[in-house]
Amino acid sequence: MKPITIVLVDDHRVVTASLKAYLESFPEFRIAGIAASGEELLQHVAAWNPQVILQDLLMPGGMDGIEAIRRVQERVPAVKVIALTASTDEARMMGALRAGAAGYVRKDAEPEILLAAVRAVAAGRTYIDPSVGRVLLNATGHGNHETLSPRETEALRRIALGLSNKEIASALNISEETVKTHVASLFTKLQVENRAQAIVQALKRHLIDIDELN
Repeated sequence: MKPITIVLVDDHRVVTASLKAYLESFPEFRIAGIAASGEELLQHVAAWNPQVILQDLLMPGGMDGIEAIRRVQERVPAVKVIALTASTDEARMMGALRAGAAGYVRKDAEPEILLAAVRAVAAGRTYIDPSVGRVLLNATGHGNHETLSPRETEALRRIALGLSNKEIASALNISEETVKTHVASLFTKLQVENRAQAIVQALKRHLIDIDELN
């Protein structure tokens, strides 16, 4: 089995050196490159061709982490980005997810959380650090929200598990086109643009349990 290729993006060399040593202690991972800024990442990302990028959100230079995620997704949309940050600020997290991040992990998370995040996003799933999820569960939603139908709620739970539309269709014994309709409707009701944002809003509204993310 080929290892999961990873690029590390952080301006602190001690952080990237430690992450490299830790991740490469597992044969399933290989570090393809290290960048100290968003500009350096964009310069090399195509040549490095990673499956996963672990990226800080606060970096030097004229480009912040959220903008770097957006530009990476424009250039190499197949790459999965995990925001690795000390922040649990919801606005920053939603900004990163809106830009295209597939994962969000705190820097003080247990090492096993980081491993789980890399494995999950490499497999095409979304991963939100459970500690961040608990913060969202304790947050109070705001504004008027439309109620999801039972089928939309079932689809949302399976989105949290990382299932594709085809897999959701099979699990619910409905057509893939019907799943697409349910997903589009729940995105509208939750006022989100992608699956990662939907999971965040679902946690805030207690529509899914934190255990469904693990």
